[in-house]
Amino acid sequence: MTRNPTLLGLLLAVSVPISAQRNVEVGVSQGITNYYGDLGNEEGAVQWGSTRPDMAITVRDFLNNKKRYVTRAITTEARFSWNRVGYNEADPVGGMSGIDLRNYRRGLNFRTDLYGLSTHLVLNAYREPYKPLFKQRFFAFFYLGVGVYYGRPKADLFNGAQDIANRYHYWEDGTIRNAPRDTPEDQAQIIQQDGTYETDLYSWVTEGNSAAGEGTTLERTSPWHIGVPMGMGMRYMITRKISLGLEFSYISFFTDKLDDVSDRYATWNEIDQTYPGDPSRQELARYISDPTGWGTIGTIDPKTSPRGNPQLPDGISYFSVEVSYKFKRKPGRRSFVSL
Repeated sequence: MTRNPTLLGLLLAVSVPISAQRNVEVGVSQGITNYYGDLGNEEGAVQWGSTRPDMAITVRDFLNNKKRYVTRAITTEARFSWNRVGYNEADPVGGMSGIDLRNYRRGLNFRTDLYGLSTHLVLNAYREPYKPLFKQRFFAFFYLGVGVYYGRPKADLFNGAQDIANRYHYWEDGTIRNAPRDTPEDQAQIIQQDGTYETDLYSWVTEGNSAAGEGTTLERTSPWHIGVPMGMGMRYMITRKISLGLEFSYISFFTDKLDDVSDRYATWNEIDQTYPGDPSRQELARYISDPTGWGTIGTIDPKTSPRGNPQLPDGISYFSVEVSYKFKRKPGRRSFVSL
């Protein structure tokens, strides 16, 4: 990820407001995020069990407007966003629970607080170019951009502290218990996941490389990701300065590790070599990679090795409502960036 600092610098250079503008519009939005990746129990394209909150602050119309256009068809905006991304394959969905869930036997879960900085090229689709937007009231918009996003997925894998004695045990009857599956039923208490995402998945090696084969060096994943945001929406001008907007957006990432699931399970030999001479960490790593114990037999096998699909990058969509306000600014020096 050596290109990230350069790209981040470019984003900041483009997104810093320029002193020559007359107006700067700032919008605050809130909505819901849905995740598209390797986890899921629902048959459709949208995993409704992944719905989580999001928020964003958007600054737009900050480029030099030296011709003093009333409205401009093409403009730019910069956005700082927070999206909570997550999924739990043990949670009930669609009236199904436990062993009836498609991926209950895999039993993976994660939650990522994804922070992003992006810049967008925006097309404002209004009807009359010489009529102020506050008089036209409604107009549509479309945008395409690029962004840098930071997030470390965490998982709820322990009932309390991160200790192998506190692990969850998934049973055939669809329950989660505090004892292994071969324990007499009356000695294994049914428990619930505590909802604390205590395990930083990027701090552990959970997968091997199916293309390279067994025995390759296992590497941890970078928390920095590049994404391409795109979206459309509609805005209503309440007054000259205040507007209300609805937006649907999608971010396509160049990574398939947003959820720390992409390739095959790490074999036990690979895990032991990654944590040599430390049996306790080896045991923890095996469990974190395969929480249910049904995912892998510890060696590469066509039936048990696949953990995800590395050919399908991850993505998120979000639907949000925004309130924005236009701030007036005095003209300053001319900028070399203008539309």
